[in-house]
Amino acid sequence: MDVRIARIYDEPAEEDAGAARVLVDRLWPRGVSKERAALDEWCKQVAPTPELRKWYDHVPERFPEFRRRYLAELAAGEQAEAYAHLRELGRERPLLLLTASKDPAISEAKVLAEKLAANH
Repeated sequence: MDVRIARIYDEPAEEDAGAARVLVDRLWPRGVSKERAALDEWCKQVAPTPELRKWYDHVPERFPEFRRRYLAELAAGEQAEAYAHLRELGRERPLLLLTASKDPAISEAKVLAEKLAANH
């Protein structure tokens, strides 16, 4: 499965043409219009719970524990259904998971991309 991550604030890269652009944040990114975002989907149901997001607060030292807790969240309920939807979408075309995180390498988009690539 071809899964990539990017910041929603970045200009689309040529190599991402044809990929499904999916915002995976629960909150809409500040300063980004719906037109500029050019999304195929906003899959906010797959995002971490507000409690986990607030606890994590993008503190790099907390990423391993955040990853563990988020993977547990993805195993049940609304998040599991949204994850299954992303898997189906990824079977049809490449996925570009978008986040407003300043560092996508320690974001939920990174965890999702790894899980999707491992479970194709």
